[in-house]
Amino acid sequence: MADTTVEKADTAGPAAPAAWRGHGTARRSTHTLRLRTSAALVGVTVLAVLLVPPLVQLDQQAVDLAAKLRPPTWAHPFGTDDVGRDLLLRCVYGLRVSLLVGVVAALTATVIGTAVGATAGALGGRVDRVVMRLVDTVASVPHLLLGIFIVAMFRPGVWPVVVSVALTHWLSTARIVRAEVLSLRSRPYIDAAVSGGASRWRVAVRHLLPGVLPQAGLAAVLMIPHAMWHESALSFLGLGLPTHTASLGTLIQGARGSLLAGQWWPTLFPGLFLIIPTLAIAGLAGVWRERINPRRRSELML
Repeated sequence: MADTTVEKADTAGPAAPAAWRGHGTARRSTHTLRLRTSAALVGVTVLAVLLVPPLVQLDQQAVDLAAKLRPPTWAHPFGTDDVGRDLLLRCVYGLRVSLLVGVVAALTATVIGTAVGATAGALGGRVDRVVMRLVDTVASVPHLLLGIFIVAMFRPGVWPVVVSVALTHWLSTARIVRAEVLSLRSRPYIDAAVSGGASRWRVAVRHLLPGVLPQAGLAAVLMIPHAMWHESALSFLGLGLPTHTASLGTLIQGARGSLLAGQWWPTLFPGLFLIIPTLAIAGLAGVWRERINPRRRSELML
């Protein structure tokens, strides 16, 4: 009986590492596939936004009532809307506006959040407590409701939406940066710099800020899809952008009546233009997060 047990253990021994290696290989291949797919979709999105408007010599505002609500054809691959405008061109212009709002708002919110979080973490003490209570107070208000209030104070346009999204999305970045600064402050090289006579400003600029930049950059990339959805929600509600401005939210909002009448294409294609790029950007951000997180990186190598 003992010999049989030993033989089973010897047989199972080499198989276990092989199973782990096979599991790790499958995870790495899935990781690579996700990275390549996300990068390809983001590349196609950027090329479409940059190249389609100058190459396609058509006016995206041109009205042709004789061709309204036509289904997808070779002449109009995405069909036409309720006034005969080419839906493919309108979707590209809408994606351009939504992407512009998302990128600019995410960068602005990241700068604000990094400044607030770094200040709170570096100064500590009473300043840290006051700043973080301010962050908690702002976070207690639903950000969509606060965004509507901010947009209502301006005339309709793209930049009021950018301001609204930026001022409601810096809170998470501030918390992340503060936590990272507090972690860095306990490192030996920070103590050595302070003991050597370095001022707080020098320590913050030369040591703390470079340490939080990867996390802040990741927060900015993760914020772009959220900002695009936030802009689309405001546009869908009829706030922020004028109704004649092509954005993915206004396109979906204007297609509600067509959907009830059985015309599916004016709603489907703007929705895909919103969902696919945001998922692709989120996929790239997820890969970045796995690379800068040592625990996740070690798990991928199993």
